[in-house]
Amino acid sequence: MSGDTSSSLLDGVRLGRLASPARFVQFAGVGAVGMVWDVAVLALLHGQFGVPLLPAKVASAETSIALMFLLNERVTFATWGASGWPAVGRRFLTSNLVRLGGLAVGTGVLLALVDLAGVWYVAANVVGIGAGFLVNYTFENLLTWRVLSSGA
Repeated sequence: MSGDTSSSLLDGVRLGRLASPARFVQFAGVGAVGMVWDVAVLALLHGQFGVPLLPAKVASAETSIALMFLLNERVTFATWGASGWPAVGRRFLTSNLVRLGGLAVGTGVLLALVDLAGVWYVAANVVGIGAGFLVNYTFENLLTWRVLSSGA
């Protein structure tokens, strides 16, 4: 085999890891749990306790991110990455940084829909979460669990 063919096959295997239907479904399931948690915490903080929308959203998102990390660590990516506290700690910090992108997209959509279109904040939040999903999926795979650079 030539170097180009070998490289193309390796790239295909790596892309297949990223596009894994089973992992995508697991990630989406974990995301659904996280979304329910996020919406519930947001509704509790903002709707029941009157916390302003932006800080309530940040709190709901961070608790959801922590929950989803734990679920992804144990289910979706259980066979990826080194074990031990230093490795898990690195993945947790990376996951938080990666999800800042999804949070920025989701929060931007939430605020735009509420402020500019008058959409109910809970519905706007669900749309925002959906908008950040692909960013999160791609970069969690690439940076947090590094599925393209390691084997499992």
